[in-house]
Amino acid sequence: MMKDIEGATRRRKITGKWEYTWHLWVTLLLHIIAIVLFTRGFLLARTELPYYSNSSDVSESQCLYSSSHNNNNASSWTKPAVNRLIIIVLDALRFDFVAPSTFFPESKHWMDKLKVLKDVVSKNPTSARIFKAIADPPTTSLQRLKGLTTGGLPTFVDVGNSFGAPAIVEDNFLNQLAQSGKKVVMMGDDTWTQLFPHHFERSYPYPSFNVKDLDTVDNGCIEHLFPSLYEDDWDVLISHFLGVDHAGHIFGVDSTPMIEKLEQYNSILEKVIEVLEKESGPGSLHENTFLVVMGDHGQTLNGDHGGGGAEEVETAIFAMSVKKPPSSVPVEYDTSSCQLDLDGKNICISTMQQLDFAATISALLGIPFPYGSIGQVNPELYALGAGSWNLDVSQELSESDIWMQNYANTLCINSWQVKRYIDAYSASSAVGFSSDDLSRVASVYAHAETHWLRSTKKLLLDKNKDTDELVPAVKKQIEAYFNFLRTVAELARSKWTEFDLYMMGTGIAIMSISLIFQVLVILRVNSQDGVSLASTGYAWFFSASTFAFFLLGMRAVSFLSNSFILEEGKVANFLLSTTGIVVLRESVIKGKLLKESVGFLLLCTFCRFGIEIGLSKQSSTSAFMKEYTSWILNIASDLPVWNHAAEVVPIIVLILLAFCLYKATSGIFFGWTRKIVILCTILSYTLIIVHWITENNRYVLAFMPESIGRTYIPRIIYAILMGQLLLLAFAQLFNGNCSDCKTNLVAKTTAMLAAWSSIVILLSGKQGPTVAFASIIGGYFIMRLCDIEDENGPKRSLSIGPFPVMQWNLFATCLFFCSGHWCAFDGLHYGAAFIGFEEFMLVPQAIILTLDTYGFSIILPVFGLPFLLATKYKADIGKHVLFRQLSQMYITYGLITAIMTMFTIFCVTLHRRHLMVWGLFAPKFVFDVFGLILTDILICLASLYYFDQGKDDHYHN
Repeated sequence: MMKDIEGATRRRKITGKWEYTWHLWVTLLLHIIAIVLFTRGFLLARTELPYYSNSSDVSESQCLYSSSHNNNNASSWTKPAVNRLIIIVLDALRFDFVAPSTFFPESKHWMDKLKVLKDVVSKNPTSARIFKAIADPPTTSLQRLKGLTTGGLPTFVDVGNSFGAPAIVEDNFLNQLAQSGKKVVMMGDDTWTQLFPHHFERSYPYPSFNVKDLDTVDNGCIEHLFPSLYEDDWDVLISHFLGVDHAGHIFGVDSTPMIEKLEQYNSILEKVIEVLEKESGPGSLHENTFLVVMGDHGQTLNGDHGGGGAEEVETAIFAMSVKKPPSSVPVEYDTSSCQLDLDGKNICISTMQQLDFAATISALLGIPFPYGSIGQVNPELYALGAGSWNLDVSQELSESDIWMQNYANTLCINSWQVKRYIDAYSASSAVGFSSDDLSRVASVYAHAETHWLRSTKKLLLDKNKDTDELVPAVKKQIEAYFNFLRTVAELARSKWTEFDLYMMGTGIAIMSISLIFQVLVILRVNSQDGVSLASTGYAWFFSASTFAFFLLGMRAVSFLSNSFILEEGKVANFLLSTTGIVVLRESVIKGKLLKESVGFLLLCTFCRFGIEIGLSKQSSTSAFMKEYTSWILNIASDLPVWNHAAEVVPIIVLILLAFCLYKATSGIFFGWTRKIVILCTILSYTLIIVHWITENNRYVLAFMPESIGRTYIPRIIYAILMGQLLLLAFAQLFNGNCSDCKTNLVAKTTAMLAAWSSIVILLSGKQGPTVAFASIIGGYFIMRLCDIEDENGPKRSLSIGPFPVMQWNLFATCLFFCSGHWCAFDGLHYGAAFIGFEEFMLVPQAIILTLDTYGFSIILPVFGLPFLLATKYKADIGKHVLFRQLSQMYITYGLITAIMTMFTIFCVTLHRRHLMVWGLFAPKFVFDVFGLILTDILICLASLYYFDQGKDDHYHN
């Protein structure tokens, strides 16, 4: 009999708990399905073909190609122009780092630092040239290296691989080097060895994701670059420097570390060019070496890259041949513009697409073009290698005419290879080109091919060629191939930026269903609790709710504007301050909670200041820092105490937090497990202080090795958090039914927030304690202001309307920006991922980066939400009502977040062809959908943690 009763009680408990939580899990499932479907339609993808070019393939074309090298009939696709190639990649090299300042309307501090490049160009204009290279977005390093080596168009979906680059499976420039028997040596960014694990004769990779480290990779490059210049065991040498990229991420472009890095690079390049010139004589090591100095992408003023803004896609290429070409490129194909630099030297700069790099370098080396390359051989870069050709110069033809003949044949091979790829792609890919597109491409190619076969090829093979007839035919042929290659590039860009609107629409539809479902759940709970418009005691409840929905609509609609997205933190703070003014008015009318109302408005002002400081790295949008930077610097220089305060104040605030936490736990019900959690948090706070002290060399402890403070203490804090969470989960399994539900709920909430707070503060740096303290004060004010309601209202009311939940959500958004984050890839604090780690490890550091990014804005607010109910709970209200209202509050919080994400989805759908789609809207989309899923997951986990009490009284309600 007793077993039957216990079994029935257990079933009732499970049923009761499921009643509070089932809709939260359904919402999570709907959101995941909607976002996955929409993402598949929005984040572009391209089919990668497993085909590779071979030396013998060129015989299938109608073009001329070089004679066989051996008895195996292996032929070069083009006449080799250079024997050795040096590629020096300066990561995130902005165009204005290389071009003279006279090319720009206004001179900046970082310009004219790479003087050696423009000096070489001015001295040898025919054998050295500077290019403005236009990259295709996305402009993250992995996509650019992939594009540079394959000659294709990587898409945004590859961004997810940037922190763990898989090996490239497409045919690429390095694969063709290996097949041709050429030896490649690499040093620098380890992304190369991840992309090409078996392609290097020797490699010296260095970890690339510790953005706080400006020198390790660069020093490694320097260590191996100069000795390698005197070695003859390589054909291609690649050296990838990272200092400029990291300096941009941490300090921004207009910073002293950036200037120092550029000056260091100038010195390095000066030495490299000096070695090449000394060893360029007949029979010397670098008799026929080709040097390329290039960036993979640019960067914005705050170090951002990934999007399609001009500063991100415009980088530079400097190319130099040690052999002077016989003549300059024909004027028809010269895109250069010239200016005098500050020294009065004439500098000419050309323009090219990064897409053309793989084909051009392949043509210079005489190796097969990568199978998937759609770029064209750039005439100006290709002409720099003409000095090494053993040309059979006719007395009737000029050197320029001879070059054009050779270039026309190269374009013939180039066009044949591109046409072959387009045909194979359309036959193999599920999303190939349409029949109309293929017909247009075929028509343009057929026109060029017909002219080649009927005119140009015959004239080139005719030993008694007529100059007057040949030169116009060659020029016409080149223009025909240009037209074909431009047509293919435009088609590829439009096709591989073609969004799957059906998939996106399906995702939006399911997202809409999830919103309707959440609204219906909220209405159902309200009806169960007797909340209706006929209730005369709910005047403030409904007026505040209406105003909350009005603010929600304003904030949601603001996401449809790129300007408001850029200023999202300020918009959220403005709306939060507006709610404070409404509450202040109500407080004055009813004569209560006046201090709390005024304090809340003051806190909003503090948040506005914090948001400006947090966004100070975004100099273009930070009005405060633009107006008051010099004032702040003057104070800091005149009063050295500010420097000490910056070190001491966070420690004092952290000690204050520990004291408040200890005092808060002494007066309420705490079990032994929760007391242990609190004590562990206080221990973690102490360790954080030690960690900060050891990070500052001025206060380093002599008795403690530096590695313990910087590496092992953070790991101990991570371990303590894991232990705290396991302890709370263990206590949950054996938690009995508590008579004082309110006190138990407060205790559980306090313990959970305490456990998470230590790691969030650690990762946030020395601003962490201040932001944490502000979050406590803000949460307290919102809790207290929930009590502003009509005195005639029902005394048993436990309803928490959307107004305080909206305030809670807005305040969480403000904390996101106060902690120095924003919705862009450079808004991530990459340095936080290396707290406690020296090497890059994808999974743990991705988790740490997530905790840092969303700690104050999602994790703490979601687990702290029950505090809103605790202030309104009355002893005579059943526990079932309490947890039903807590469930409703969580679904309301999730609904607000989902509505914001829904409008972000609308935004990227409407602006999918916008210039800033990859620079602004796509990052905003990624941040919001990830934040929504994380919010849903944490709400579900919180339901498992908090909803264990109100199980039995439901059946007596």
